[in-house]
Amino acid sequence: MTTGISKEKALAKAQNICAKMEKCKGDIRQKLFEWKVEKQFHDEILEQLEKDKFIDENRFVKFFVRDKYKLNKWGKVKIDFTLRAKEVSSDVIQDALESIDLDEYTEICKDLLQKKLKSLTKEEPDQQKQKLVRFGQSRGYEASLVYKIAEKLLV
Repeated sequence: MTTGISKEKALAKAQNICAKMEKCKGDIRQKLFEWKVEKQFHDEILEQLEKDKFIDENRFVKFFVRDKYKLNKWGKVKIDFTLRAKEVSSDVIQDALESIDLDEYTEICKDLLQKKLKSLTKEEPDQQKQKLVRFGQSRGYEASLVYKIAEKLLV
């Protein structure tokens, strides 16, 4: 039977990781499994990291949302899905998503769709619209927003 690293060593490694980059509990829990730390210590380690301010779910989500929508140009749907996969509480996610400036968010989506439209010059208008909607949704934008923007772009 292979044993993992000790509780103390896992805590030190996790602190080191969290000191370099924002992480959520889900990310660190995954590391604890990879390091084969005994499951009985997982919650203890996570609580200690929170107590010492190495992990702060609200801070992590705030930065994550900002980076993903401004830098990666992700929509709210994709951001929400990714954070849920990281086991972040839905209340924390919802608060962060509501802090997004709607005008800026819409403008980012519009810019993405305009760039995509330039690559669809040989398509029929109906096909262009379908492809724009699919593209926008694949980037995590809400169908209603993508459809509305696509309508305006194709007039």
